[in-house]
Amino acid sequence: MEHRDKVRLLEADRRYVWHPFTQMKDYAERDPVLIERAEGVFLYDADGKAYYDTNSSWWVNVHGHAHPRIREAVNRQMAKMDHVMFAGLTHAPGIELAERLTALTPDGLTKVFYSDNGSTAVEVALKMSFQYWQQTGCPDKTTFAYVEHSYHGDTIGAVSVGGVDQYHSVFRPLLFGAHKVPSPDPRGRQDGDAEAAAAEALEAVRRLFEASAGEIAALIVEPMIQAAGGMILHPASYVRGLRELCTQYGVHLIADEVAVGFGRTGRMFACEHAGISPDFLCLSKGLTAGMLPLSVTMTTAGIYDAFYDDYAKLKTFTHGHSFTGNPLACAVALESLRIFEEEGVLEQAAAAASHLQRAAARLAADPGVAHLRGLGMVAAFDLYRDRDSGERYPWEERIGFRVYEEGLQQGLFLRPLGDTIYFWLPLCTTAAQIDDILGRTEKVLQRMSR
Repeated sequence: MEHRDKVRLLEADRRYVWHPFTQMKDYAERDPVLIERAEGVFLYDADGKAYYDTNSSWWVNVHGHAHPRIREAVNRQMAKMDHVMFAGLTHAPGIELAERLTALTPDGLTKVFYSDNGSTAVEVALKMSFQYWQQTGCPDKTTFAYVEHSYHGDTIGAVSVGGVDQYHSVFRPLLFGAHKVPSPDPRGRQDGDAEAAAAEALEAVRRLFEASAGEIAALIVEPMIQAAGGMILHPASYVRGLRELCTQYGVHLIADEVAVGFGRTGRMFACEHAGISPDFLCLSKGLTAGMLPLSVTMTTAGIYDAFYDDYAKLKTFTHGHSFTGNPLACAVALESLRIFEEEGVLEQAAAAASHLQRAAARLAADPGVAHLRGLGMVAAFDLYRDRDSGERYPWEERIGFRVYEEGLQQGLFLRPLGDTIYFWLPLCTTAAQIDDILGRTEKVLQRMSR
């Protein structure tokens, strides 16, 4: 890109654009990275410098950027149809994607409702669960339960069942009340025993249900990894325990796999680690390989049947979006699923994931690295000023932002969560690229310790 074009664009960005999750004053004297193109696991800025996309562009990219089969799928669909409304009309990509998803997801999820993003997928599940109970003789079941440190999106309903105060506290006056249960976070235990932490967290859910199940419509959880809350990993036993408790006490289980679905954890869907089927499954991000906005809320025939009646009974689920079931996005999602099947993506990613988890262990040699953890193509650790003494960085030092800036110098696009540093790698990342990413990260950590 010509220098004058770069300057003009960045000036216009500063003048007109409000970026998400960003204190814009941070960029009064610095520029955001102007990305001109992306390919594979790399982002390229306007000067041609390459950066590893270590967070898959906010956890969405699956097969790498600019995948040729995805581009072809867009072109094929554009030649037929761009967008039509999905109420009273239907189309082949939407039908075929729904059919394919019901075959791939855990048993019993046979109904597919489309929306636009992860937040709206969660909103749909909350509203469906609420309306289901109203229409099945349980009008008192009007509240929800959520897990401490959870994150389910930024719309009001999703925030109401979110547990990350950094993102949510300012909006509390706008939200509906919900029941918070403890996170199964093993980092709070001296022994770090993940199974014991899960058992304690499950006991808290049991106590809540014993006292209040008659008023709780659903419990929502991010299976296996609480992502935005700090990359908190929990064992499969926790997910199984939630399923058992929800079944026992008559509470819906909503599995929010917006981030963890589509191979991130080493399985196509995170619920597979626990061998369970939720009552609702929310999917987005990797659904379209990270190329176009699309989400689904999947549920069971039993829940669907509570809405299926004569119009005069007023049981219709009156919810929808202008771009519900967008044909382009559905076509891309179908092609992504074909890539998974035809190119053996999960098998290849399994080898890369094993390498990531083994190779990342070397980061523990740094005295500032604590709680190294990982699953599938995800790895994370917490940054301490001194791990042995337990001294943390004061939040005012913004250690995560310093890591981000130093990462750019090392050709890494890192996006820390406070002082939690993580990798959320595209499934196509190779072992050699993983080694390179970790080597560059070690240089970042060395700079932080100076």
